[in-house]
Amino acid sequence: MYGLTPFEKRTYDLFNAFHDFEDNFFTAPTVPGFKTDIKDEGEKYVLEAEMPGFEKEDIKLDLDGDRLIISAEHSSSNDEKDDDGKYIRRERTFGSYSRSFDVSAIDTDKIAAEYKNGILMLDMPKKQPAAPAARRLEIK
Repeated sequence: MYGLTPFEKRTYDLFNAFHDFEDNFFTAPTVPGFKTDIKDEGEKYVLEAEMPGFEKEDIKLDLDGDRLIISAEHSSSNDEKDDDGKYIRRERTFGSYSRSFDVSAIDTDKIAAEYKNGILMLDMPKKQPAAPAARRLEIK
């Protein structure tokens, strides 16, 4: 059941035909958000983010306090000109998105990142619990 996606049922209305055409024609395609899996592997978490079509240089990883922010920007253009240099077709797309994750339980100094074949992988070691310091109390 989890793999099923509901789609909007579209009906044809003669009185709204131009309005529907305008909505479908002038709305820009959106860049979908990237899918992320996080696995608990005992001493570390492994985060895998699917980011196909991005170059390594397009992806930014930022730490802001206890938040890890993964952001990416993608742009492309497709120009076709005739012999006179006039455009026959010119399409441009631009998309950017970001996600943030709580890393308060992560040793942020030891996070390792790798990007290969459209998959961003982060190895995030867990913080070691601080052992209570033993001390002797003085009797007054």
